[in-house]
Amino acid sequence: YTHLIARKVRELGVYAEVRASETPAAELTHARGVIISGGPSSVYEEGSPTIDPALLRSGQAMLGICYGQQLMSYLLDGEVRKGDKGEYGIAHLELGASNGNPLFAGVKDSQQVWMSHRDTVYRPPSGFSVLASTSTCAVAAIGNPETRQYAVQFHTEVVHTHEGRKILHN
Repeated sequence: YTHLIARKVRELGVYAEVRASETPAAELTHARGVIISGGPSSVYEEGSPTIDPALLRSGQAMLGICYGQQLMSYLLDGEVRKGDKGEYGIAHLELGASNGNPLFAGVKDSQQVWMSHRDTVYRPPSGFSVLASTSTCAVAAIGNPETRQYAVQFHTEVVHTHEGRKILHN
């Protein structure tokens, strides 16, 4: 996941480094933004990847993708639950209160995305709004424009997410 995301960001003309999830926030102060990637773990598994919580208070722009959305929500006191059923494959995303939100600027209100998850964000962290949903994932995208932190449950980096490149660009 991580290397594909980095490649897609580089294709947009943006310098991107891949760093281990446990990299201290102090080592990332030069970064204009941080992407927390997807992965097969659950935030509740012992030894699952995590980040330095100081990163979430750094003021840097941030995007969580898949597990990244779950991890951001979990660390910011949102609620992540084991899903009743997983969502794997093509899904249809419906934008909600995202009108005017910079993450979805210029993308269609209804679009095809690629999902691959079991756990889901049930309640976003304080200050975050739900921006999009699917038929089986009520919290498919969240955002807090004040902190410049956004997250999506779907995979922006794959071709099956038709507007993924535009979302990454935003």
